[in-house]
Amino acid sequence: MSFVALVVDDSMLIRHTVCRFLEERGFTVESATNGQDALEILKRLQPDIIVTDMNMPKMSGSELIAALKAQPATSKIPVVIVAGKQNGLEKKETMADFTIFKDIDIEDQLGRAVSKLLGSNTARSHASGQ
Repeated sequence: MSFVALVVDDSMLIRHTVCRFLEERGFTVESATNGQDALEILKRLQPDIIVTDMNMPKMSGSELIAALKAQPATSKIPVVIVAGKQNGLEKKETMADFTIFKDIDIEDQLGRAVSKLLGSNTARSHASGQ
């Protein structure tokens, strides 16, 4: 069984890094550049996990998370925040399940988040030597 992830970030570099990390671990990945686009994708997709930036145009990560938690169909999907840096803002977002930071090794943090939220076998790379 393949897990499905939705990655929401207006930074092409962060989006690419997170998507590649998840794809290397067998995830099917969809991506969006803001919360509004993510909500459109969620009309046709039920991901196992959502990774979102907090500061995005059109709809912020906090607004996206509030919209997700308000809908029964999406309220139980684990949400991982990708925060710019540890500055205390991430502590205000209480509805997310895990927070990782762009200024620290994203892949290592993402591995821990996925393991915690979806189980230890999901974060292990199926490719040897990684």
